[in-house]
Amino acid sequence: MQFRLKILIFLSIVVCILYFASPTIKFIWLMNFAFFEKSTIFRLISVMFSITAIGVSIIIFLENRNPARTLTWIILLAIFPLFGFVFYLIFGQNYKKKMVYRKKAINDQNANGLISGSEDVEVKDFIAQNQRLEYLINIAAKQSNTPVTMNTFTKVLTNGSETFPKIIEELKKAKHHIHIEFYIVRNDEIGNQLKDILIEKAQNGVKVRFLYDAVGSWKLSRNFVKDLRKAGVEILPFSPVKIPVLNDTINYRNHRKIIVIDSNVGFVGGLNIGDEYLGKDHYFGKWRDTHLYLNGEGVRTLQFIFLQDWYYMTNELIDDKEYFDINASSYSSKGAIQLVSGGPDRKHEVIKELFFAMITSARKSIYIASPYFVPDEDILTALKVAANGGVKVKILMPDRPDKKIVFYASRSYFPELLEAGVEIYEYRQGFLHSKILIVDDEIASVGTANMDMRSFRLNFEVTAFLYLEESINHLVNDFNNDIRDSEAIIFNDFKKRPIYKRIFESLSRLMAPLL
Repeated sequence: MQFRLKILIFLSIVVCILYFASPTIKFIWLMNFAFFEKSTIFRLISVMFSITAIGVSIIIFLENRNPARTLTWIILLAIFPLFGFVFYLIFGQNYKKKMVYRKKAINDQNANGLISGSEDVEVKDFIAQNQRLEYLINIAAKQSNTPVTMNTFTKVLTNGSETFPKIIEELKKAKHHIHIEFYIVRNDEIGNQLKDILIEKAQNGVKVRFLYDAVGSWKLSRNFVKDLRKAGVEILPFSPVKIPVLNDTINYRNHRKIIVIDSNVGFVGGLNIGDEYLGKDHYFGKWRDTHLYLNGEGVRTLQFIFLQDWYYMTNELIDDKEYFDINASSYSSKGAIQLVSGGPDRKHEVIKELFFAMITSARKSIYIASPYFVPDEDILTALKVAANGGVKVKILMPDRPDKKIVFYASRSYFPELLEAGVEIYEYRQGFLHSKILIVDDEIASVGTANMDMRSFRLNFEVTAFLYLEESINHLVNDFNNDIRDSEAIIFNDFKKRPIYKRIFESLSRLMAPLL
């Protein structure tokens, strides 16, 4: 009965859409298939795609997706059956995602025993200081199964000028192994500098494993990879794409940036490997980004995340004790850190849920820096409620697009946020790529996840959550400096923007649920 009811509701929605939009749809369909009129074969193809589009619409409806996403897909398939069907094959297959990554999720769950945090007594004493910490830590522990660690030194690295020299310094010290995982790797000056170090280390007996995303690094030359393999570096792409339309994983990319050196040193944050991250791109200019250096117990979780990704791609299970033994006795901190991974292999949108919990727990201030700001209704409502409740909410974004649809989709949220009292700033000194969330100067996140639906639902991400860590002060100072290098969006002025920009913003926002 429930299944029949869903079918009935679905057909009712489709009939309503077709009834109220029939003149427009008829015109568009005629435009779409005008070139099919001269051939019987083409007519059959058009009928086949139309029938398939209806079938796909039924599948989408029965998957119980978010209502906005469901309606957007149905409208797209109704108006553009041919292109909508192809677009769905590439970007819309939720049921495929579950099938492809079910094995990875099970393996990750089974391997959680390889990591453990500080002693329970120590953690309990820490969270007893602040009830909000217990609330957030419990959510993270339940949804991600990753531990809170007390014995970790953290240092904020501001921009590529601080990050890459520190990475090079630590790579040169490696004695046992180097694990690297990046979304983008360039065959340029900084890329080759790092490559030369890895080659030297591999030739000297250091075990080097290297994962790069097949789509993010699609421009990476074969010679770059060949040189590394020749030296003994084990390097391979994550989820290679051979036939894009038929590939199940093209839309689910590995956006993580991880380096682990000898189990004790780790890096995570926003920077990929490329000269533009050092401000050498003429269009972007200065590249404003944030990375995090870790030394001690927290590196164990980064190690675990990398090795699980490695196992997914190679079926090589690496659980030797030496990869997880960390001498954390010399590290102590007043605060704690928790590394959390998210991705399409997760049942829950764990990073988004933690962002939501942080925002709703705020009492004084919420600072957000993100190059791509396309929140879902939960995050959007939480920010507006916080601002209406007297919490100082500041959002920092770039003033220039690198992805125009996302850029204008972000701006479509400005009016309702500004009306609620949220302060919005556009960074003027270059391109802002930091991914930061700071609440009440006490809790913060630094990592790879943007404040958008792609990071929440589709990408493999990793984020460090900091609780009362001293490095949070560094993040706050950097954020305030960035605000001084930015220009505030004034509500009355923004309302005067041209009508064509409003239309493009609305169209871009309409696409947001699909990506």
